[in-house]
Amino acid sequence: MLVRATNSKDTEDTTSSTELADSAEPGAIYPLAVQDSSFMEELKDTSIHHTALRLAEDVKTMKLYGNLYKMVQKLSCSPEVDKDDMKQTLETAIKANGLEIEIRNVIYHLIRNSVKSDTRPTPASSDPLNYLRRAGIQWERRVRKSLNSMCSESKAQLHGQMRTASDREEILSKWDELSTYQIDLSNYRPVYAPKDLLDVLLSLKGPMKQDETDFLPKWEFSHISLAVKNLFELRVHFSELLRNDNNFGDWSVTCQKILKTRHAPLCQQALKKGVTPPPLRGALWSYVLGSQVEQHHVEHWEALRQSVLTNESIVDKLVFKDVQLTATNDDRYFVFEDVLYQIMLCFSRDTEISQLIQVEFTNSAKAKQYEGPPCGFVPFHGICMLAAPFCYLYDNPVSLYYTFRAFYIRYCHRLTTINTHPQGIVSLCLLFEKLLQTHEPQLWSHFRELQIQPIRVVFKWLMRAFSGHLPPEQLLILWDLILGYDSLEILSLLAIIILSFRRESLMQVTSVENIEAILSDLSSVKVLPLIQLTLSRD
Repeated sequence: MLVRATNSKDTEDTTSSTELADSAEPGAIYPLAVQDSSFMEELKDTSIHHTALRLAEDVKTMKLYGNLYKMVQKLSCSPEVDKDDMKQTLETAIKANGLEIEIRNVIYHLIRNSVKSDTRPTPASSDPLNYLRRAGIQWERRVRKSLNSMCSESKAQLHGQMRTASDREEILSKWDELSTYQIDLSNYRPVYAPKDLLDVLLSLKGPMKQDETDFLPKWEFSHISLAVKNLFELRVHFSELLRNDNNFGDWSVTCQKILKTRHAPLCQQALKKGVTPPPLRGALWSYVLGSQVEQHHVEHWEALRQSVLTNESIVDKLVFKDVQLTATNDDRYFVFEDVLYQIMLCFSRDTEISQLIQVEFTNSAKAKQYEGPPCGFVPFHGICMLAAPFCYLYDNPVSLYYTFRAFYIRYCHRLTTINTHPQGIVSLCLLFEKLLQTHEPQLWSHFRELQIQPIRVVFKWLMRAFSGHLPPEQLLILWDLILGYDSLEILSLLAIIILSFRRESLMQVTSVENIEAILSDLSSVKVLPLIQLTLSRD
């Protein structure tokens, strides 16, 4: 049984409160309670006021603020607004013209994306996760150092150099058929692969308690003091999947009505069922991620495209190499090879990504020693597979790009860095281990007897969020749930479920090669029924 340790509150103030209550005259406590309640309400109102002011200032810094401001100005001058009752009539006009929903969505995404971990400095001696944060910085430094070394070996410039006129003309003429663009990749290799990150994670050594120094931890991640959910808590979090609501006959009509509201929280709620109508999925995802294309998005995309056409960098080679090693060799994604080149080449040049993703390494004093690409991170082996599923949702590369970018910023970057986020890759590995040992003890013991670390056979699933492993239609259902519940924990849960349903076959083999062979084909996996069945078990 997993038991949570709780700290009892100090009772120093209890005595004084009791004494005050005893000394008060009969009936005096009620007015005090009322005054206390009134004071708390006042504090709450003040907090809301300050939050509203901060959000208003944040909105002013956004690119869409200009358009919103002009629309409100235009409404305020319209016959719908009475100058003698400006406030009330303007609010009514804003609602009637659909602008209220636009503003609500802006605030929704602003609050959602501004929730960051506490960045206040914590003394190293009192921070049990300080070693993990240091490891994250060291990993980023190591990856960037490798990229810089590759630049030196190939005599290439990281931030690019001007293309020759002939090269510029060639890539422009082949922009829609970049698979025919000839480029020598023989001397290039991925900077790192999932296995490299896993090796670093398995080497993490945190502070050990005195009674633990004489023996090794039972789990590879057990010494990491990150809080992860147990199965009961996962059932609560994903409880809506357990509702016996099988009447989906009119669900497509319902989703269409939800889309007409253009309300992001409603769109997110619709994804929680895991039965999203495929033709509506792209639009729902765009609202949930706030990636609807505006004019400034088109202009930014064109600027990125022009950067690709006029400048070349070593990262371009890595992008071409990655697509050729992964998507091009995948029967389900090879048809999207050309658009993936476009998306990933622009992605690598997008400086807005580094601004939107808070990476501890960027705050390090030694960060300037090893520079990174404009986007702020180094591409790894398989990164294009995180973009490939979006090719099934959008015909327009601009819409595809911004929804993929928003998904990466919200979720995927946590899977490729060493971090303390509750849904980062370290937490997901720890969650997988605890669920496996708790709910599949026989399978866990089998792995340990064979001296095989269980995380090694599923890590590639977690780091790529199952892209390239599950069939596209099942993968998109899985990602529906990630967006609907705003949680990557579903990845660890699904990994456990797959191992559990293949337990008998896994128990009969004794080598990691045979284990991987049993788990190599996930074409028969049905995501939603398996998750519902597991969550409904006692």
